[in-house]
Amino acid sequence: MKKLKFSLLLTLALSITSSIMPSAKPLAAENPPEINGLSAITLDYETGEIIYAKNIDEKRYPASTTKLMTSLLLAENKQKSDIITYTESAYKQPEYALRTNIYFNLKVGDTFTAEDTMKALLLFSANDAAYMVADNVGGNVENFIKMMNDKAKAIGMNNSNFVTANGLHDDNHYTTAYDLALLGRAAMENPWVRETAGTKKDMITLLTTGQPAYVENRNKLVGVNGNIGGKTGYTSLAGKCLVSVYERDGRKIVGVVMKAAYDAEDTMMYKDMEAIIDYSYKVQKTVTKPKGTTIDTVTLEYKPLKFFGPKKTIEVPVVINDDVNYYENDINKSEIKYETKLNDIDPWALSQDTAIGSLVVTQRNALATKEIALYPTISASDLRAANTGFYIGVVVGAIGIIALLILLISVIRRGSRRRRSY
Repeated sequence: MKKLKFSLLLTLALSITSSIMPSAKPLAAENPPEINGLSAITLDYETGEIIYAKNIDEKRYPASTTKLMTSLLLAENKQKSDIITYTESAYKQPEYALRTNIYFNLKVGDTFTAEDTMKALLLFSANDAAYMVADNVGGNVENFIKMMNDKAKAIGMNNSNFVTANGLHDDNHYTTAYDLALLGRAAMENPWVRETAGTKKDMITLLTTGQPAYVENRNKLVGVNGNIGGKTGYTSLAGKCLVSVYERDGRKIVGVVMKAAYDAEDTMMYKDMEAIIDYSYKVQKTVTKPKGTTIDTVTLEYKPLKFFGPKKTIEVPVVINDDVNYYENDINKSEIKYETKLNDIDPWALSQDTAIGSLVVTQRNALATKEIALYPTISASDLRAANTGFYIGVVVGAIGIIALLILLISVIRRGSRRRRSY
């Protein structure tokens, strides 16, 4: 019996404790992973929302991740079957290059298909392939560099400047982790680039001689845990850089790591990428304004009889019908903006079920802008209830006027009969 009582008491105590103790929170933004790379970011591919952020606006050297821009311009201006000629500027590029590492007798004037040039560019990361693209797409290198910078501005890379087609170091050739994420998304939107960047190994052919060669993707994570493609980069000043797009359960995330260490096993950059991507798939948004929160109070003028009566005012609180939430990071905390947009409001058409405007929630990327409907907490029936006294007064006054008119008519009739009797 004592054991039974103790068991019941223990059960009751645990029940009370569980009811007052906070429930386990989802993975929160205050505990993101610590990584080696000096800049990094993850973006939701569809919405453009920033999930993870570390020094995303600091200017960095992109190294060969630059070739994502080169590949995008190739895909937009050539067909796979087009012929690409090996040029003088391509011949002058250092290793890693087709001429120095694969085709040792490669000459100016030799040719490849555009499809194989894309493979050489994105898989082997051939420095000379980038300049083949520059000359064959832009007509010359200078024109192509202008095309690169024009494209950068078009996709929102406002803190980037391109000087080379392959990313070899130049002090004025720079970007940011945020800009590079925009480039990664834009490049992977192109089917040709996406197909090539997601290939582990393939064959290319020098058309002039028919000589085949195999090229292998330098991105060790392709095909691993949802990595569908991207681009690596390295110079001593840029450090190890990686852009990757992941897809898990139908959701895509863009990841960027810049200036990671080149460790002996060449794993640091990849570990960083996997850490921020895993985090980004698990983290939940922070609710900043719960559903039902009063966003604004609107002062409306109206007349109790709609078009007649004394002018009155009423304070109408407006509330959101959905949570406002975002991924909690320094960028969103400092940059998120709220704007209330209200329709022309007829007080006599107010209904708690009909939106009267929206709360515009703006994050850095235009794709991430949301509009959440605003609803009044007062309806037309509330206006009528608030003016009950006025309506009673109007009715009483109307009855009094009618009674007075009846009395007046009665008096007039009696006077008329007296005059006729004489």
